[in-house]
Amino acid sequence: MDELICVGAIAGSYGVRGEIRLKSFCAVPEEIEDYAPLLSEDGQTRYALTLTRPVKNGFAARLAGVETKEEADALKGVQLYAPRDRLPSLPNDEYYHADLMGLEVYDTGGTLLGTVKSVQNHGAADLLELQGPALKGTVLLPFTLAAVPTVDLDQGRIIADPPEGLF
Repeated sequence: MDELICVGAIAGSYGVRGEIRLKSFCAVPEEIEDYAPLLSEDGQTRYALTLTRPVKNGFAARLAGVETKEEADALKGVQLYAPRDRLPSLPNDEYYHADLMGLEVYDTGGTLLGTVKSVQNHGAADLLELQGPALKGTVLLPFTLAAVPTVDLDQGRIIADPPEGLF
């Protein structure tokens, strides 16, 4: 099976007629519908998706076979995936979060800082959550050109120039 990329999540029901509340993780949120049918994380369940209207923090949508509020509520928290080959290729300076997770992060002097555990965004910009044996907890590194000048997916590493005092 092709590698799957998470493109959205079901946030619960919307109304009483079986619609779901959908969060899209796509750069252009409406494009999530273009990648349907979407898949479960294990690739075993297919979800035929139709957006019905925008709502606060996402969309109301219909899934084939979901007819009641209770069925829609039961899907809350399900993440939706699309095969990588259905997604657009990205420019050189953009990356899918799935490609960054697990990469080793080195400083400009070649010292290993940690490994990317996750990519987070709390509203302002993306942050790389780093973990490693030399770190007491996790560290959030701003994913900006100044702090992360080099991402080398072929070598599986990131070169970072972290802000003073972060490590």
